[in-house]
Amino acid sequence: MSTSTVAGATGPQGYAGPLPDHVDVLVIGAGFAGLAVAIKLTEDGRDVLVVDKGDSVGGTWRDNTYPGAACDVPSQLYSYSFAPGDWSRSFSPQPEIKAYLDRVAARSGVLDRFVFGTSVEHAQWEADRGVWAVRTSRGDLTADVLVSGAGGLSEPKLPDIAGIDDFGGEIFHSARWDHDTDLAGKRVAVIGTGASAIQIVPELQKVAGHLDVYQRTAPWVLPRHDRTYPGLERLALRSVPGLQRLYRTAIYWGRETYVPAFTLVPDLAKPAELLARGNIARGISDPDLRTKVTPDFKIGCKRILISNAYYPALDADNTELVTDRIERITPTGIVTADGTEREIDVLVVATGFHTTDQPIAHHVVGREGRSLADVWREHGQQAYRGTTVAGFPNFFQVVGPNTGLGHSSMVFIIESQVAYLRDALRVMARNSYGSVEPRQDAQDDWNARLHQRMRRTVWSTGGCASWYLDEHGRNTTLWPRATFTFRLGLSRFDTRAYRVTGPVPDPGGAERPTPTTTEREVVPA
Repeated sequence: MSTSTVAGATGPQGYAGPLPDHVDVLVIGAGFAGLAVAIKLTEDGRDVLVVDKGDSVGGTWRDNTYPGAACDVPSQLYSYSFAPGDWSRSFSPQPEIKAYLDRVAARSGVLDRFVFGTSVEHAQWEADRGVWAVRTSRGDLTADVLVSGAGGLSEPKLPDIAGIDDFGGEIFHSARWDHDTDLAGKRVAVIGTGASAIQIVPELQKVAGHLDVYQRTAPWVLPRHDRTYPGLERLALRSVPGLQRLYRTAIYWGRETYVPAFTLVPDLAKPAELLARGNIARGISDPDLRTKVTPDFKIGCKRILISNAYYPALDADNTELVTDRIERITPTGIVTADGTEREIDVLVVATGFHTTDQPIAHHVVGREGRSLADVWREHGQQAYRGTTVAGFPNFFQVVGPNTGLGHSSMVFIIESQVAYLRDALRVMARNSYGSVEPRQDAQDDWNARLHQRMRRTVWSTGGCASWYLDEHGRNTTLWPRATFTFRLGLSRFDTRAYRVTGPVPDPGGAERPTPTTTEREVVPA
């Protein structure tokens, strides 16, 4: 599909024509990652198409519309470096982030490269043709390069609780909020006390007749230093050259000061723990409740949350914090291990996402005929530089294994990976490579050093079990060093760590030399 083929085939929400037979680059997902790939590859003159099962750009920020949804990274940092936002406050609410992404997509002129309402059902690498053969819910096509921007927060994870399917009231996951359900005066239960739950609970407490919050593990919650930008400051951020970049830079380096406490000397986080304990003391008057919400692990071991409203909501007269294990769910309520049944009208499930078992991995099949999920099930979720995977030629992940952050903005990671992808495509074009694939020994060496570093982090030594860890107890989610080291490592495409093949026959049937494989020397990162 050429650029001219796309032109004129655009509907109000994206590309509206039939799928092309072939594209140079096919991208899965239209969130921050997919949009960044589309914009930057279009700037490079690449033939790119993005497919997404949703109806617009936005990804996580399109799907999570629950009451109170907002970002816990400052607005100036949680945005593209190449597209400054006009933010109303220091921590952006969900509607503002979604509007930002819509605006960036429209202004960049790439919406004609997005196919919405379309899911990828199967993608298979065909070595003889040197292409990815992709089956979607809308038809089939091939691509020279496949990019996954599906992310780790795309598929809600439901709890495995007996009887949950038999509940007779309203039930929905926080990422699939049912806005048609009237919660006023209802008996509502929330299962989970993670990042979404602490934003939801204060909003539900305001309207529910009674609210039960089921807590398995208490999180550390810091005060949320959020503020509205005054009109004059907002005007200055829009019009004074360099001011917004200055804000962004200051926030970035301020966040990087957290890294030693997470990854080198966890005791350095003691001041943060004191802030969190002070947050509990200010927000909760009942001593017994204070004890229940005080974690028994080091701060940072699980995701640190921020809120000024969560603890006061738990302390309210119409709220009960339940710490007994859930035994089962009945058609009318929830039964805990002590035999108590609490009747409810509405059940909100805020139990997170499939982060260590990415759903897209089940649909991507590599060079040896095995899915990415099968490979990861055997060896654990891993990649080379969090971006490419041995056995999967011309496959790139944006927000892949061990690229997550516990302190800063994922947009910084996304832009770093997109730069690596762009350089890879330039190298492939310049050298007429048909495919690139990380060597297994390069990938193994990369991950061995990464997990060696992981051993001293608070995520491994802090005394908790978190969603960062996979079934083998390995942290396959987070990056264990400063973010600028990640960016430096992906500043250029390191060809010598890759298997590369020569030219392959193009989809049009033109004669080209027979594919050949070249083994490259592995160089230390």
